[in-house]
Amino acid sequence: MVIPNYNGKELLVHILPPLLKALEKLALPFEIIISDDNSIDDSIIFLESEYPDIILIKNPKNRGFSPTINEGIFISKFDYVLLLNNDVILTEDYFIPLLRYFDKEDTFGVMGKIIGWDDDQIQDGAKYPNFHGVKIKTNGNYILKHPAKNDWIYSIYLSGANALIDRKKLLQLRGFNEMFAPFYVEDYELSIRAWRVGWKCYYEYFAVCRHKTSFSIKKKNKKKYIKAIYNRNKMFLHSIHLSGMSLLIYFIQLIAEAILSIILLRWSYFNAIRMFLFNIENIKKARRKILIISEELKRPAMSLRAVVKKIRLEIKTKEIDLF
Repeated sequence: MVIPNYNGKELLVHILPPLLKALEKLALPFEIIISDDNSIDDSIIFLESEYPDIILIKNPKNRGFSPTINEGIFISKFDYVLLLNNDVILTEDYFIPLLRYFDKEDTFGVMGKIIGWDDDQIQDGAKYPNFHGVKIKTNGNYILKHPAKNDWIYSIYLSGANALIDRKKLLQLRGFNEMFAPFYVEDYELSIRAWRVGWKCYYEYFAVCRHKTSFSIKKKNKKKYIKAIYNRNKMFLHSIHLSGMSLLIYFIQLIAEAILSIILLRWSYFNAIRMFLFNIENIKKARRKILIISEELKRPAMSLRAVVKKIRLEIKTKEIDLF
């Protein structure tokens, strides 16, 4: 289990006791790794005094989500890794419905149902794949109208807030792409990589956790900066995973949007494009990496549109609610 942390002492107080209960109920060997992103609160003091058995990584500088969680992933040793935000509380039976997914050799990972910290409102369902023109939407959710305990529900991506993942496959993908730091869209990109090389991502309705929405991000960052990073990372996502005519159309749209952002003085969007352009070489490397992994696995990489079509065909046979 890997938990990234930045100034989350007040959250760790709440999430660690129920986490230990859930792990003890699972009755399997486990490790808890907390990768601290150079916190300036009392996180380190709290963990060292109250939870000395937790493996604690103390990063010397603040780097953001992807590098911080990768530090923990790369030293983990068990077959499955739970990626858990420090603002997520697991229910006691969280793990019980999840292990069956790994009976299938092509499972990459599975995420549970996320509900509110203080209520039972569903925040995250299975992630629904949908295009708006050539752009992939990143915010669609769906659940079955009549969920049952033997369902197998595809998700276009696994939320970084809670995802149980096959460690070997996660390492084959080289973990999260650190270009997406400090935050946003990195979990979507990782999951798309998994789908494209032939693995599957699932959603389990009966594995429940509670989430305090965007607590850590909103606490330390200004709105314009958050918006610029989010838009930049969506540009990264599309430029890495679109291909052919879709990629060409996307770049034409991006040029038009750059011009419009200057005319309308939308400086946060203009800054997103500027940051995007500084990373063109990293984008090329990320595209090549998918081909290298596909060659290692001895199967061709699927296109993003083929992935979406595969998931949509499966969803088409089910009664769902979109939100």
